[in-house]
Amino acid sequence: MSHHKYSRRNFLGTMPCMAVGSTTLFSSLINLKAINNIMASTSMMGGDYKALVCVLLSGGNDSFNMIVPKGNAEYNDYANVRSNQAIPQNDLLAINPNTTDGREFGLHPAMGNIQSLFNNGKVAFVNNVGTLIEPTSKSGVLDSTSNLPLGLLSHSDQVMHWQTAFPQDRANLGWGGKMADIIKSMNSNDNVSMNISLGGNNVFQRGETVTEYAINNDGGVAIEGWNNPAPFFQLMTEDVTDMINRQYEDVFKDSYTGVLKRSIESNEVFNNAIANLSPFTTQFSNNNRLSRDLSMVAQSIAARDQLGAERQIFFVELGGFDNHDELLNNHGLLMETIDTAFAEFYAATEELGLSDCVTTYTISDFGRTLTSNGNGTDHAWGGNTIVMGGAVNGKEMYGEYPEIKLNTELELGGGVMLPTTASDQYFAELALWFGISPNDLSQVLPNIGNFYNVASGEAPLGFLG
Repeated sequence: MSHHKYSRRNFLGTMPCMAVGSTTLFSSLINLKAINNIMASTSMMGGDYKALVCVLLSGGNDSFNMIVPKGNAEYNDYANVRSNQAIPQNDLLAINPNTTDGREFGLHPAMGNIQSLFNNGKVAFVNNVGTLIEPTSKSGVLDSTSNLPLGLLSHSDQVMHWQTAFPQDRANLGWGGKMADIIKSMNSNDNVSMNISLGGNNVFQRGETVTEYAINNDGGVAIEGWNNPAPFFQLMTEDVTDMINRQYEDVFKDSYTGVLKRSIESNEVFNNAIANLSPFTTQFSNNNRLSRDLSMVAQSIAARDQLGAERQIFFVELGGFDNHDELLNNHGLLMETIDTAFAEFYAATEELGLSDCVTTYTISDFGRTLTSNGNGTDHAWGGNTIVMGGAVNGKEMYGEYPEIKLNTELELGGGVMLPTTASDQYFAELALWFGISPNDLSQVLPNIGNFYNVASGEAPLGFLG
């Protein structure tokens, strides 16, 4: 695992995407003038824009078929364990990390674009990541002495824990929402939330004061019938407009109409912002659902000035990963979907001149069992993730890629892998790059102190350090 110390030179070298942290929400508000002065001083170099794009691979990605040992000995171990779910060795796409332990690796054969992005230093992989409360050993799991995440192997619990970074309980605030709470003053207006969702309502983007603005891949989602020219809808629009502009004594009525009014105003602002954008030269695939969503993310980024956004957090969801059956075919189609969409989106960020300012990363409910259930794989724990962007220290694999064998110190039984990298370490790297101060990290990630010394001056993993 590589470590990178933060220094004044490194800090200044991140321009034009310089991360401006804050120590607390209160100090963030107090120091808004100072932040604005810093932003103004960097405006000649492209400003201070940054975006995080979270892509949820919903259902549990079988990521040990996404990144596969390719050397003969390691591949034989993999093939023995995976049996009829193994990808043929000669079909794997070779990758050549800058740092290696001597093992060879390959990607799923549908991921030729990701292979190129990796070899060009724009993609990194983080291996065997999972939700953890504290450092955990196999013996601690088996004898119940380790404090384990609530609802292990459960879709609903695990997908929530990846979004809240609080796996000991079912929390209702997400770490993306908490980040936005802390640095929301960096955006010059809040007519449209810092947190934009292409995946509907989600806990990841829900903070104390900031919530997600949910859109679809056609743009802002207005209220049904709003501004429809038909007489009935014109009458409805007038009545609702009158309703939301009234003052109500009932706090609940007032709160509801406030939300409704903000939603309508956000839609107007957002749709106006993207309406006059110049078309991308980059072509997004209309028959690829993830491409369509990432196309709208790219448009939202292109409209950042009109939206007054120096920071944006996006949430996108791609379903279909719960492959208990027909794994090889279904998973292959999903890998192709990701491969195409990620390449198109990265090209669009380059076209915008913002590839260094946009970091895209994947999460999933959990990894899947190394062993086959006959026609697929089942729920497990640790898995591998993708990080993409111009700021990524790419052509590297971070975290320990485990031996694909049974009866090891990491295999818990039934082909379930114990994570060796905590999701908190993964998230901390992203949060620090985005502009969260080390002093504020525990507000966003309550368990981070169990895995990372925030005062160390070192990057948690190094893929953005």
